[in-house]
Amino acid sequence: MSMDQKEEKIGEEAKTTENASKNPESIENQNSEKPETDVAVEDIKKLKDELAEAKDKYLRLYAEFENHRRRTAKERLDLIQTANEQLMKALLQVSDDFDRAEKSFKDLAGKEAEGFFLILNKFKKTLEQNGLKAMDMGDGSFDADLHEAITQVPAPDRIGKIIDVVEKGYLLNDKVIRHAKVVVGS
Repeated sequence: MSMDQKEEKIGEEAKTTENASKNPESIENQNSEKPETDVAVEDIKKLKDELAEAKDKYLRLYAEFENHRRRTAKERLDLIQTANEQLMKALLQVSDDFDRAEKSFKDLAGKEAEGFFLILNKFKKTLEQNGLKAMDMGDGSFDADLHEAITQVPAPDRIGKIIDVVEKGYLLNDKVIRHAKVVVGS
């Protein structure tokens, strides 16, 4: 190396040192620019992952809460609809007694029977307003979900059909609270 080249090199180093003394961060930025960018990208990626995880947890928690709210609302509605079930079951025996009395009063005419029929109709309407209704026997086919077969009688032309209803069945808000007791043909 010649003397001129050495002087040029020393001059360049002096300028770099002078610039460095004026702005020391510029050298650090020049030397570590890539690592800071990599760190920033990694931090952003890490924050995005944490945000995605937090969103996922939030959505799952929200969905779980909504399911719980729907389930409890449905349970509450079912409880309200069937809250009178025990009372209605007890009143079914009274209704059966009224039905038997109705058969015996059919023959009577006059004010005694008229008062009875008014009470009977009012009682039945009150039960219906509270969701109780007698089962419809439909086409007369036996259905194990609705009927209870007490006995079978030989009836070749009515196999699997209801021959007689011994005790009426009842539904409370479309839920069976008493199965109809029937005689089935076999």
